[in-house]
Amino acid sequence: MTAAGEEPTASINNIATQGIWASGPTINPAVVQVARALLAALEDEAAGTAGALPAELSELVAGVRERASIGFPRIVASDGIRLSAFSIKLNDGKPHPVVIVPAGWSPYGWLPFAYSYLTLAQRGYHVLAYTPRGIGDPALPSTSEGTVDVAGPKDWADGSAVIDYAQAHFDPSGIGFLGESYGSGISQLVAAHDPDARVSAVVALSTWGNLATSLYANGTRHLAAAQALIAFTGGPMEDKFDEETQQILTDFLHGQNLDDVVAWATERSPASCVKLTNKRRIPTFVSNTWHESLFPAGQTIDMFTRLTVPKRLNMWTGDHGAPEGPGLSGLLTSLPFPGLREPMREAYEWLDHHLLGADNDVSGRPEVSNQVMFTYKTAPVPGGTRRITAPARRETHAAWGDVSTGSETWYLTAAAGSGDGVLAEEAANGWSRGFATGGLTEATAMDAVLQTGQKEWSGNPKTYDLEKFDRSQLLVWATEPLSGRSGVARRIRGAATVRITVRSTDDAATLVAYLFDIAADGTARIITHEPYTAADLTPNTDRTLSWQLQPAVYDVAEGHRLALVVNSRDQLYSFAGTDGGTITVGSPGGQDAGVEIPLG
Repeated sequence: MTAAGEEPTASINNIATQGIWASGPTINPAVVQVARALLAALEDEAAGTAGALPAELSELVAGVRERASIGFPRIVASDGIRLSAFSIKLNDGKPHPVVIVPAGWSPYGWLPFAYSYLTLAQRGYHVLAYTPRGIGDPALPSTSEGTVDVAGPKDWADGSAVIDYAQAHFDPSGIGFLGESYGSGISQLVAAHDPDARVSAVVALSTWGNLATSLYANGTRHLAAAQALIAFTGGPMEDKFDEETQQILTDFLHGQNLDDVVAWATERSPASCVKLTNKRRIPTFVSNTWHESLFPAGQTIDMFTRLTVPKRLNMWTGDHGAPEGPGLSGLLTSLPFPGLREPMREAYEWLDHHLLGADNDVSGRPEVSNQVMFTYKTAPVPGGTRRITAPARRETHAAWGDVSTGSETWYLTAAAGSGDGVLAEEAANGWSRGFATGGLTEATAMDAVLQTGQKEWSGNPKTYDLEKFDRSQLLVWATEPLSGRSGVARRIRGAATVRITVRSTDDAATLVAYLFDIAADGTARIITHEPYTAADLTPNTDRTLSWQLQPAVYDVAEGHRLALVVNSRDQLYSFAGTDGGTITVGSPGGQDAGVEIPLG
């Protein structure tokens, strides 16, 4: 880093505007640069005062140095594995709770979120961050020994060993867990399984509820997500996982022994221990995104609805880690766009209420807060992108069940003069339309895992041109321009359901359904999507299929059109069938085809 101080400030601004993910996907180098600068300043006061950090962060570091001791312990697990950790111990002699932070799934272990550890200490917490076993690049000190257990029983036991260490070294007044991504699932699982029930509150950011359905749902494997995770551990699969886990991952990638894969993933799911969480009354804060590519929103919401503890669900625009990432990695008061601090501010306030006894309004907040996708206002900036000038609107509800208040069904019909089908208010039978299978098309949920949704969060959602969609490889149905009141034609709230009758030339078929919003100028944005694979078809025989798309909270503007697109392949998912086969979608007598839209 440069001595002039320009690079740290530029790095922090880069995190705020570009996000925490770079292509690959990998961690944005700016995140690591800021974290290393903060740690250097903690260890050497001169590093924080000689221009290596902006004044605001220098003051943060100085405040923590003045009141705390910094440590880099190695915590020994029950089987002798040593876990890399980072600690901040407040030295004022007063009782303080400890926040334990299991690291996310990255080659850098606990390193990237050093800013959040300082922020927690400033708020009055001891802090103990650690890298789960096997995670990290062996060349880095923030890497732990062992092989990755993927949030399994060894990770649960490790979490309890970390609690033992925290009790011995901090004598805390309470224990909370805060985790992002991988660390969020581990946080929930440790809280539920700790033998002595010592966890008093959990914050789970960009989390999962059911790992099994995150990886494999509707008969379809979420390949891109699994491949990204495997590549992101900091080493080759044979070095990072034990033989049993390697076999599970290999089976998943090849689509074999999937019952074993599901059982393995189910054990690692917070949804599987909801009864324990409820019995222990662990207050649980959950954050997720509408276009989450690793842990789709639906399974997290399903888990959340089963919790009977004090709870909060925040749903945001974007993808995995995008809303919380800047607040964990480094922010300055001069934010590049409004609303950037909110995801972590509310997470910290949850801990303050349940661990510090803060008299804030957390107990009076509704259980559910949904950000309405793309309702932010933006302005152009140099480089051809846009920046948010007013944050997207948020809606609160007492429970998830209150989000949808009704529904309407749009029926699929035969092709109109444009060659596309129509979404109509009346059912039509006796028609059929076919397309060729196996080809990737312009209709895709995202261009890149993590990055497309990260741009959504910062005000730059992907736009589509449906005119460029190759109709030989997909089908399109669209409404006429929609009318409404106060500028909104439809308030989509919840999970849409697609029902179609298909006939395939193969004995298996994958279908991916997408719901788009088409503006008056022809540009479109994706609202939601979901794949479905039927593996036991009789070739050239009709089968009626029905499946839910991922939940969404989205306002369709007056004059816009809704479009349903169905193809056979998306880069995110496994594909069943053959290249060049044919799928025919229709509505034979008595079998209406349509999409049911939830409204609120």
